[in-house]
Amino acid sequence: MMRLYADSSKCSGCRACLVACSLNLFQENNPKKAALVIEAHFPAPGNYKVRVCTQCGACAEVCPTGAIKLNDRGAYYVDMAECNLCEACVPECPESVMFVRTELADTSWKCDLCGDCVNVCGTGVLWIAETEAAVA
Repeated sequence: MMRLYADSSKCSGCRACLVACSLNLFQENNPKKAALVIEAHFPAPGNYKVRVCTQCGACAEVCPTGAIKLNDRGAYYVDMAECNLCEACVPECPESVMFVRTELADTSWKCDLCGDCVNVCGTGVLWIAETEAAVA
C-alpha cells in the first residue's frame, strides 16, 4: 500500500502543492480546495507543519453512501457523484485532511494520491512510498 509522506522541516510555505492539488481534484487554481494542509507556526518565520492523508481508511469506514472508495493505486478517493455531504467522514480523519466545505464545493474531498503535489514541490517535502499493512 502506498501513501503520501511529508517532511515539514523542509517546507518553505510556498503552497505550490496546494495549487497542484486543487487543479487535480477540481480543475481550479484554488488552494482552499486542496487535500493537504500547510500550517504556518508563528512567530517563528519559515516554520510550517504539513498535514497529509495517511490513507488509513477511517473516512471510508463511516461513509454511509459508500462514496469513499479505493482506486487502482490503493488510495482512497471520493466518488463525488455519490457524496451526500453528511460530513460523517470529517471528524474521523486523524490528520484533519478530509474536507466538506459547502461554500467551496458540492462534495467532500480528500487526497487521491495523484502525486501532483510531489511533482511541484521544489524543496522535497513530499514523497509517495510504500506503507506497512495495518496490523489487525
